[in-house]
Amino acid sequence: MSGILYSIVSFIVALGILIAIHEFGHYWVARKAGVKVLKFAIGFGRPLWKKTRGPDRTEYIIAAIPLGGYVKMLDEREEPVAPEEVHRAFNRKPLSSRIAIVAAGPLANFLFAIFAYWIVFVIGIPGLKPTVGEVLPASDFAQLQIQVGDEISAIDGNATPTMESVRMAFVEAVLAQRTIALKITSMDDSQRLVSLDLSAYVPDDITDDLLKKIGFIPARPVLPPVIGDLQAGGAAEKAGLLSGDKIIAIGDKHFSTWTEWANFIRANPEKSLQVAIERQGQVIQVQVTPATIETKSGVIGRIGAAPLVPEGLFEQYRATQEYSIFAAIPQAIAKTWDMSILTLRMLWKMLVGQASIENISGPISIASYAGQSAQFGLVPFISFLAIISVSLGVLNLLPVPVLDGGHLMYYIIEFFKGSPVSEEMQITGQKIGIVLLGGLMFLAFYNDINRFFG
Repeated sequence: MSGILYSIVSFIVALGILIAIHEFGHYWVARKAGVKVLKFAIGFGRPLWKKTRGPDRTEYIIAAIPLGGYVKMLDEREEPVAPEEVHRAFNRKPLSSRIAIVAAGPLANFLFAIFAYWIVFVIGIPGLKPTVGEVLPASDFAQLQIQVGDEISAIDGNATPTMESVRMAFVEAVLAQRTIALKITSMDDSQRLVSLDLSAYVPDDITDDLLKKIGFIPARPVLPPVIGDLQAGGAAEKAGLLSGDKIIAIGDKHFSTWTEWANFIRANPEKSLQVAIERQGQVIQVQVTPATIETKSGVIGRIGAAPLVPEGLFEQYRATQEYSIFAAIPQAIAKTWDMSILTLRMLWKMLVGQASIENISGPISIASYAGQSAQFGLVPFISFLAIISVSLGVLNLLPVPVLDGGHLMYYIIEFFKGSPVSEEMQITGQKIGIVLLGGLMFLAFYNDINRFFG
């Protein structure tokens, strides 16, 4: 399956799951509140599958455009209702029932996110250990006297077993513009606390290499310049290179890591290179000409060789964040809460102009992320579903007419006013909401097109 097709399929599966969960929340609470449900639809447009079932003859639909869904309930404001069924109309239900039905969709998304994070924490989230590999001079991090090899074992009292947990803590602190306390564990197991002020950083720093801007690069496995697997018919095989050959130098350019060697090859497509290699204790010369490869960032060279990975090399850098079945529950709740607050803070920063609106992603970006996460494995894909589910929950609670939050806003007004919001006001609000959502969708598509094709 091609990468594009894989992304499209992953996107449809992910959105289908999350939309079904959101709409099921509305559907389930509506049924419990005694409201007659006429339609339960996943997607918009032409129905691909349709079935009518149940005593209420509810119509279940899967439609062609997987960008939303809806639950149609009996409502006197939309069509005439038979006198014997008036008591089952949505508009006739008490305010508390209507609030519960509308809020149930976003709530279902949050509950699913908690469940998804619970699964992830029980299985375990693999990642890099939060070990410092390089401290950049004249940076905020350099002022803390942290050394290469030190580990960031906790932030603000919360354990940080992986580099991703460190990065998320930094992101939260940047959005909150506050100082955080780092617990540093040195290689001799001594520990100390240092304060890192992140109030000067802006939300746009998050989308760049935040850790590098703060002043450090995580420790990563260093691969020696030794050839492992060879691509059949590749430039390396044609030149006579063998698995186990150690790259020494090209002229006076010596290589101590595979990264140095790979970068040199990338920078020299279609150039004939005289390479000194070590094979079975002897140094010999091999003529290699890297093939030309077209990429999004330009033309690069490639010889079709992968590095030889020493046994156990990655183990010293690998960490897993995992919890027991019961301990994972509060962790999943806390993670869902943290992601919700982060989403709200980022939205607010964009609204007041403190963050670029280029951070808004559309269907193309989401499809790309869905495909990448699915290819990486089950845990990354479930984590992706949790993040998008939180985003759907938060966005639907925004007080924008046509969204669930807009309806809840009307109900709050009704609670204090003592009577429903006028139909004229609701129609006006709906028009405003459609314009706002249309503008947001246009911006999201524009960002996607600019990001991928600009």
